[in-house]
Amino acid sequence: MNKKASRYCEQCGKAKKACICHLITRIDSDIPVVVLQHSSEVNQPIGTARILSLSLPNCTLIVGEDFSSNEQLNSLLSKGDTEYALLYPAETATPINQWTPKETKQQGIILLDGTWRKAFKMYQLSNNLQALPCVMLDERANGNYRIRKSPKEGGLSTVEAGFHALAKLSGDTERFTPLIDAFNGMIEFQIKQMPPGVFERHYGKES
Repeated sequence: MNKKASRYCEQCGKAKKACICHLITRIDSDIPVVVLQHSSEVNQPIGTARILSLSLPNCTLIVGEDFSSNEQLNSLLSKGDTEYALLYPAETATPINQWTPKETKQQGIILLDGTWRKAFKMYQLSNNLQALPCVMLDERANGNYRIRKSPKEGGLSTVEAGFHALAKLSGDTERFTPLIDAFNGMIEFQIKQMPPGVFERHYGKES
């Protein structure tokens, strides 16, 4: 057996000592979710996209940068029963609670998993994403990603963005709360692994 592979959980992909599988709750949801993950995020120990793919039965995780010719994504976009919107702050973006499909179709959401700069590049490179309607969350939606710097104050992690989007689309916040519970559990574990004073010095004191 590959020694490196043996140190990682086969299901969540994280180091076995940081495995998040015990934090995961399967959520009954028929809303299609597509997470487009930049390749630089695949091995991030504090990445959150896997929480979505493990928790949601109707979630697809695709890795890449330019998705214009991605067969898996284009196949999903071409399905006639679902209309997808991209959660992205484009100039044309509308509040997610005001978005309605052009026809009577199932609503699906696409999330970009990467830093702000990487997400921008993914959007600029991918012609198929630029053709989609863009939606945005309420400005009051603040994140709790305390161990990763963001250029935007209160910036959301991918799982937090997914939680808020799904809560809005379904009108059922409680159903998707396990996503946030798993995220918070992962963050607390990572903070506990830090040497004394590191969290306070680099990320500010906990309130």
